Amino acid sequence: MNRAYIVCGGPGAGKTVYGEKLAQRTGAVFLDIDASTERLVKLALELAGHDPSDRDSSFFKEHFREPIYEQLFDIARNNLPHLDVVIAGPFTKELKNPEWCKILTKRLGCYVEIHYVSCPPELRRERMRKRGNPRDVAKLKDWDSYVRYYEEAPPSCPHVLVDNSQESIDP
Repeated sequence: MNRAYIVCGGPGAGKTVYGEKLAQRTGAVFLDIDASTERLVKLALELAGHDPSDRDSSFFKEHFREPIYEQLFDIARNNLPHLDVVIAGPFTKELKNPEWCKILTKRLGCYVEIHYVSCPPELRRERMRKRGNPRDVAKLKDWDSYVRYYEEAPPSCPHVLVDNSQESIDP
């Protein structure tokens, strides 16, 4: 039976780098939330008259958050009969649910392993500055609110804790 690895944590924690390495090591398909949905999200936000880089407003969270995650899970379900899958995304709300791993196991029909990637907030801030992604501008502008929203709290469900305080992490 194939597996799904969920790589989660706050923006700038290193989810994408860690997820890519995990996918390479396990021979899994790698599904990153941004790479899988970004073009359509930007277009839809623009057509709706909103900032195409917005990922923090109530409008974005109300209209885009759930469909984006559902899209990732749809793609994962299509691949799981053939290969393991690594899904990388923040999953901030889901991390608070102690039953999340069980729910995903049932939804995806396979064994699910949660990997929580974390590092100190100031390191996340520095990484976000360096990468220069337009989606990070609002977070960096109102850093205190961002840190409160993406609190560094490990998932309530069983998980693998990944300390990404170093530049190079191996799964």
